Amino acid sequence: MIKEIHEGVYVLRGEGADQLATANIAPGVQVYGERLVRFGGVEYRMWDPYRSKLGAAIRRGLHTLPIRRGSAVLYLGAASGTTASHVSDIVGLQGVVYAVEFSPRSMRELVMVSETRPNIVPILADARSPQTYRKYVSRVDAIYCDVAQPEQGKLAVDNARVYLGPHGWLMLAIKSRSIDVAADPRTVYGWEKKTLSEGGFSIEEEIDLEPFEKDHQFVVARYLHDANG
Repeated sequence: MIKEIHEGVYVLRGEGADQLATANIAPGVQVYGERLVRFGGVEYRMWDPYRSKLGAAIRRGLHTLPIRRGSAVLYLGAASGTTASHVSDIVGLQGVVYAVEFSPRSMRELVMVSETRPNIVPILADARSPQTYRKYVSRVDAIYCDVAQPEQGKLAVDNARVYLGPHGWLMLAIKSRSIDVAADPRTVYGWEKKTLSEGGFSIEEEIDLEPFEKDHQFVVARYLHDANG
């Protein structure tokens, strides 16, 4: 049995535990060794929440998923493309995922993923300098930010000011230990959410990611300012 729980996100219910999945836009192709399952003429890719913070947030009960078919998404910290590939499935061939990654090694793997997923645009760049990739990225509906930087909230706000459309959305995975290894994670989450609020965001939802990720919080926020406004 399969049930759609968010647009483009499914739960497969079988003999074992329920599993998250997305409909594969590149049938027959795996990205990170995930299991492929056919149901009703559609191929689905199992989505491992231990390898994806977005998957973890959904498994933890995320109510607001602000990406859907046809969305334009700026993905900051795309790494080798694990979560980006599932976002690619969700937005479909009518959407686009601008995937920014700083590591050349990860970028090589991301480029390989994009070869079978034409809606992923791999961009080798530093997300702390959003103006440097302006020629590749148009205005977007949502920003997904998963970077191991000390100022994650500021980085997200800086990119929103350049690329995020009016009333657009931000999904931010706050990695407390990347910001301050000694501080209490709750304190760190507060710092970053304060930065978002001061940068023009309204916090709509926040979810701790344990047991899938330790000392991580996933935040969904709505942008109250217009890009470049």
